[in-house]
Amino acid sequence: MGTILDYLKEYGDYTFSEKPLNEVDSLILCQFAYLKFDGIVPSPGKDSVPVSMGYLDAHQDKDKLFADERYRKNNTALFQGMLDSPRFSTLRMSHYVNRIETEQETQFSAITFFLEDGTIYVAYRGTDETIVGWKEDFNLAFSEPVIGQLRSVEYLNETASDFEKSFYVGGHSKGGNFAAYAAMNCKKDIQDRIVKIYSHDGPGFRPEIREQGHYEKIAGRVEKIIPHSSLVGMLLESHAAGYKVVESKSFGLLQHDPYTWLVREDGFVRAKDIYKGRKFMDETLNAWILSMNEEEIRSFVDTLYEVVSASKAATLIDFTADWKKNMTAVVTAYKELDEKTSCMMKKIIGLLFEMAGERARDEIKGEWQERTEEGKARLEENRQKLEKSRQKAGRGKRKRKRPGKEKNIKKH
Repeated sequence: MGTILDYLKEYGDYTFSEKPLNEVDSLILCQFAYLKFDGIVPSPGKDSVPVSMGYLDAHQDKDKLFADERYRKNNTALFQGMLDSPRFSTLRMSHYVNRIETEQETQFSAITFFLEDGTIYVAYRGTDETIVGWKEDFNLAFSEPVIGQLRSVEYLNETASDFEKSFYVGGHSKGGNFAAYAAMNCKKDIQDRIVKIYSHDGPGFRPEIREQGHYEKIAGRVEKIIPHSSLVGMLLESHAAGYKVVESKSFGLLQHDPYTWLVREDGFVRAKDIYKGRKFMDETLNAWILSMNEEEIRSFVDTLYEVVSASKAATLIDFTADWKKNMTAVVTAYKELDEKTSCMMKKIIGLLFEMAGERARDEIKGEWQERTEEGKARLEENRQKLEKSRQKAGRGKRKRKRPGKEKNIKKH
């Protein structure tokens, strides 16, 4: 077992003509979409000429590709592994977009890849290191689509109009949500050309959003893949929905990192389901989100963002770089909330703990009842076995012949 970096070493010699695109290739492309292609890869337009991996490697601003400190080391290794492999060395890319609009509370980025065998893959970037990108994740809880989702539809309609072939679409984290949203809301002729939609640990949708977009039209083409301790991918997701669970070499929230997902040969290592404890937490969190009205959600998210923004950090990297100072600013900002807002925050957070307590009691009660029923069934099974054993012993006793009654015994 290895990771996507090991996969490049093991399967990098196969071209896409020899081995078509698979789920691991999809995650590689979605992670590659996190690189900072600004000023290097052309933006959308019919005159947009795709650039090659060699072009990126030789570019004077190559080091800027790895500006995201969260993934710098692994992204650098990923780039080199792709460049050295026949499978990805011929990769070309264009239609790059990267918009961070603080006032509109949106962080949106996408890129289109052209593979050696003619396959086209539209990839949406997930949450980057900006604070505004983090807030947009929370905004997905609203019953109206966020600006990033609307941008994803515009991008797909514009980009897919520049070619006539069928194509794939996907993304990691929020990018997976954008990919699915764009697929169910794009123009019909474009939607019909989509081969598959990959959502790698991407959040789900509120019921209203699913219904508005007629999610059932694309449901059969959605490939949702989550790690066995998924939180992000199970937000607003029903456990009845179809998804695949994979093993990770890490724990908890760190499993959201694609570099921790385990790969065996040319596929992910499968797990039976997400952890029971995590499933309990996911269901409780989703029930909590859906229990709040629009005003409560907006107040909660806005207040949380306002408190965190008090640190003056523009990115999560800046925030963690001097976390003691920034946390002090956050605590101070929370204390300065007006009484009404403070009470509302306490009430909403209290509701989460109350629901968690109720769910825990129900689960314990259900598990106790289940165990009691299992115990009764086991006792009945043992009783029946004992009865059968007694009956068998009784029949054997009746068949046994008494001494002196046997034939051919000589009397002296």
